[in-house]
Amino acid sequence: MSTSRKPLDATAYLCILMLCTLWGGQQILFKLTIDDISPSMQIGLRSIIGCVLLALFMWYQGTSLALWRGPWRAGMLVGLIFGLEWWMIGESLRLTTASHLVVFLYTAPIFTALGLHIWVPEENLSRRQWFGVFVSFIGIGVGFIGGANQPHFDLKMLLGDLLALGAGLGWAVTTVLIRTTGLAKLPATQTTFYQLFFAALALLFACFVTGQLNVRWSPFLVVSLMSQGVLIAFLSLLVWFWLLKHYLASRVSIFTFLTPLIGVSFGVLILDEPLHAEFVWGALMVMLGVIMVNWPSKIAAMTEQAKSV
Repeated sequence: MSTSRKPLDATAYLCILMLCTLWGGQQILFKLTIDDISPSMQIGLRSIIGCVLLALFMWYQGTSLALWRGPWRAGMLVGLIFGLEWWMIGESLRLTTASHLVVFLYTAPIFTALGLHIWVPEENLSRRQWFGVFVSFIGIGVGFIGGANQPHFDLKMLLGDLLALGAGLGWAVTTVLIRTTGLAKLPATQTTFYQLFFAALALLFACFVTGQLNVRWSPFLVVSLMSQGVLIAFLSLLVWFWLLKHYLASRVSIFTFLTPLIGVSFGVLILDEPLHAEFVWGALMVMLGVIMVNWPSKIAAMTEQAKSV
């Protein structure tokens, strides 16, 4: 028998580092171009670019583009929630720092674990995972309370942090829906196309309603938009699915905790964002909790490895 999935090697580590860098750095591009285009508008446009490239890739692969023949209602719901998630990310960036956004956004694995615990019987949380959930929520509280005690804090920043946390919750909801509906039986490219397509429509409609359609084009904005469409909305998703297909998924997922670390580092180094001790401690607790929730048990790891042979 040949193994279809294997432990992480140098190629996998390099791919994971690349993905975490892209995902952790995208908020920086939003912040750097926020005077020229709203984050929601930018995300909507890059989603269209991602949709076009993904459709071409699906056509090349021979994957059906007739998505209306599949579970389109679940696909539309997931896409609209995905769009809501990204709208909250965009609005959060207008109110709070990129560092705060990336930490609160990556609470998503905690909410995902809780949702799967409720809706998927075989995903019951262990004692260690429950403790990880507890540590993460304490970290969230420390981050919020610590931020409220800082001189630069205001209610807008609090709202931005709450929107970032809401985006993490939205991300978790889409994950649970994909696991518990007919979308779970589709190729990953089809599910992703549902998300990008309906999210783009929702975001552009939201920009129209809120008057955020104005764009002040510049060479940097064009490069930012095209690079996000190609590298983040398209290529990073393909690389992620390739990793999950060829390597042990539990090993791949655990390293996504690097994303908030990289995002916070970029925020401090590039945007000169302030960091206070309480937020740092809160962020570390959140990431520790995420690791505890996602770290595979010996039994789960052995089961996954057995299934891959």
